[in-house]
Amino acid sequence: MPEQRTFDRLCAMSPTLSVGLLTADLLALGSELALLERAGARVAHVDVMDGCFVPMLTVGPPWMRALRTSLLKDAHLMIADPIGKAADYVAAGADILTVHAEAGPHIHRVFQQLGKMTNSNDSARGLVRGVALNPGTALEVLDPLLDEVELIVLLAVNPGWSGQAFIPATFRRIERLRRMLEIQGRRVLIGVDGGITRSNIVDVAAAGADIIVTGSAVFDGKAAEENARYMLSAIAPYRRT
Repeated sequence: MPEQRTFDRLCAMSPTLSVGLLTADLLALGSELALLERAGARVAHVDVMDGCFVPMLTVGPPWMRALRTSLLKDAHLMIADPIGKAADYVAAGADILTVHAEAGPHIHRVFQQLGKMTNSNDSARGLVRGVALNPGTALEVLDPLLDEVELIVLLAVNPGWSGQAFIPATFRRIERLRRMLEIQGRRVLIGVDGGITRSNIVDVAAAGADIIVTGSAVFDGKAAEENARYMLSAIAPYRRT
């Protein structure tokens, strides 16, 4: 039996966590991935920052390729001018690849290119193309992109700076985005990324997020498996399928 397509898997999981790996113990990353698998997580999030689009510099395709896990690989490219670069992350095993609407003048072209690529893990699985919006970017920029994406990620913090709190206006943006998609009759996944904690994750799920990105709230140096289990359990009542 062919493997279920990535988009359909994510729809069936909704809402679910995408757990950021950069706050894990990188010297024991294999063990940390196994911990997430035991806890029931299904998606691993990789924040790719280039030091240009955002001030921080993190990891690239070789790091993503080195991840050995059954979890879906969710690559969030916070990089300038991603055209010509996104293919390297697909080749490195990304199942979900998100680029920023603000990252360059030819973002529509990036999604067109991704639409012609196959998942390097399994060609039948399909890629999920995501577009991310910074907190100060109007939702109207999505209009010409909706036919080319399966995921929209709303940033609840300004990317590239650590220690930020969740921006409350994100809830209004989620509601507006939901109405926009309903009016157009589109089934596009909604992601929320930034400032997610044990104390606000239920509110984010209840607001309509399908994929909730969290890292430090899981890998807080204390009880990562327990944290992941708690957060997955907390959002389970909001499952929409």
